[in-house]
Amino acid sequence: MRRFFILFGREVSSAFHQPLAYVVMCFFLVVTGFNFHAGVSLLNHSSGTTTMVEAFFNTVYFWIPLVLVFPLITMRVFAEESKMGTLETLMTAPVQDFQVVFAKFAGCLFFYVILWAPSLLYFTAFEAVTGIDAAGAAGSYVGAYAMLLLMGCLFTAIGCLASALTDNQIVAAVVCFSAILCLFFIGLLAFFIPATGNALREMTYYFSPIEHMMDFSRGIFDTRPVVFYLSSTLVVLFATFHIFQYRRWKA
Repeated sequence: MRRFFILFGREVSSAFHQPLAYVVMCFFLVVTGFNFHAGVSLLNHSSGTTTMVEAFFNTVYFWIPLVLVFPLITMRVFAEESKMGTLETLMTAPVQDFQVVFAKFAGCLFFYVILWAPSLLYFTAFEAVTGIDAAGAAGSYVGAYAMLLLMGCLFTAIGCLASALTDNQIVAAVVCFSAILCLFFIGLLAFFIPATGNALREMTYYFSPIEHMMDFSRGIFDTRPVVFYLSSTLVVLFATFHIFQYRRWKA
């Protein structure tokens, strides 16, 4: 574990030494702030039972930064080191391959969590100013942020896999963005399929991040998305591990 934490610290330190990290953080704060403002405006002009948490996590302004951020934070993890020649040095270090892969994954996921941490302040400020509960129930907070973490695990793993496949960061970013976008397009099919016992709609729901977030942000928990994200994350990390091993054998 000591070696893993050394590698993890190296990845986190490397991420925050990149100017791109601060550009991403500023972009994220601006877009999520605008999303929060849009959510407040929606509540002001709505007489329904939508909570602030539901309004925040279910708008197009929420999904845009979520989809864009993963290519940006993962494209360099393997591709840059391979291009700079430092990946070969890492391969000869007294560490195991799975420790390297998991440390890079955990470093990117940690940065992703840091990006979302300020959003908790939005809801705290909302409740302090308005005196209205932003979630309606604690389950909405737990569900929304649990789904954020689950999606973050899978999408970060996809980004790491894309970065391991190439030496070019731009190619890695495009592959990651395309793969995540495919999941969203599959999920969008659920909105165009009738809900009356249709097996195809059930299948598209299983892959739909949009519907998963809608349910979890309302405090409605379903174990199927949890199984999907965790199992898919492990499969993608397993593939990344084997690609990293292939690079070692090739070197």
